[in-house]
Amino acid sequence: MAFSKLSFLVVLGGMLSASSAFATPVSGDLMGAGSSFAAPVYMGWAEKVKTLGLKLNYQAIGSSAGVDQAKNALVDFGSTDIPLRREELEKSQLYQFPVMMSGAVVIVNLPHVPKGTLRLTGPLLADIYAGKLTMWNDPKIQTLNPGLKLPAIEIGAVHRGDGSGTTYVFTSYLSEVSPDWQRDYGAGALVAWEGGAGARGNDGIAALVRQTPGAIGYVEYTYASENGLSMVQLRNRDGAYVTPSMESFASAAEHAVWEAPYDHLSVLNKEGGNSWPITAANFSLIACKGSGNSTEEGRREQAFFNWSLKEGGEVAHKLGYLLPPISVGSEILAHWPQGACAPYGPPKVSE
Repeated sequence: MAFSKLSFLVVLGGMLSASSAFATPVSGDLMGAGSSFAAPVYMGWAEKVKTLGLKLNYQAIGSSAGVDQAKNALVDFGSTDIPLRREELEKSQLYQFPVMMSGAVVIVNLPHVPKGTLRLTGPLLADIYAGKLTMWNDPKIQTLNPGLKLPAIEIGAVHRGDGSGTTYVFTSYLSEVSPDWQRDYGAGALVAWEGGAGARGNDGIAALVRQTPGAIGYVEYTYASENGLSMVQLRNRDGAYVTPSMESFASAAEHAVWEAPYDHLSVLNKEGGNSWPITAANFSLIACKGSGNSTEEGRREQAFFNWSLKEGGEVAHKLGYLLPPISVGSEILAHWPQGACAPYGPPKVSE
């Protein structure tokens, strides 16, 4: 059954005590690493779960590195914006599930152009990153923005220099909207960029764009909003120009196909007049071995995500992120491994 936009915007959480959040009280250290896209939420949750006896240390080292650390059991959980294939999950004996959703947004530094007014389409964005459009006053861009006087300066395309889930999301979108991009570059955590400048992490791109006139980059929504950066309006699948916001992310989530067990949930480039086209899900990975009540470490992991999926919405929403609907979170927790991976089974539409 489809979920309404309200399912993602209603905030439930922040009211549980330690005794009601966890069936049996737990305490101790918890280590997570991976996506910088998800880092603001994990860092916000770390403060909250201190009162429940858990000390979370989260390292924003990028999705690719987070996956590697999860596979090698160097952390309690990995965080990635690039969902692993079923075959890889089974080989590595990992449980994968969506934790949060937000938008990857396009940011620009254009002197004398009011913030939030620039419009682009997906194909033009692909041409910019392919090096086919090099000046901001190019007629193709100016035609989309008749009310703006675009500066005659070079476009400086900024991209991630590390293995990045945000890059995977961004290039997946470009691959969907531009056959040329799909043919020449495709989607990946690392791609063969046509020049431009590389930066490490979402914060690195945000900093480089902020200090470079003419620059364009892509970051998670929170990094743009908290730094007061100008965000581009993008034409979505329905042909409407949309500004990134919690409401436009929720519209994309509303139009996604929610099939249990949700290990490959996609909210990218969905229908809906107000849907932000580069909305993405972030996933966590835990090792099935030693999970759940089979070990003390497993109990801490399960307790943390039990709190996060049920009670973490208040923190997430304040930072610009959506959580899965409560019923989906309950299904994820019900499928939680207890010392060994349970079969995923065939997909089924959530009810």
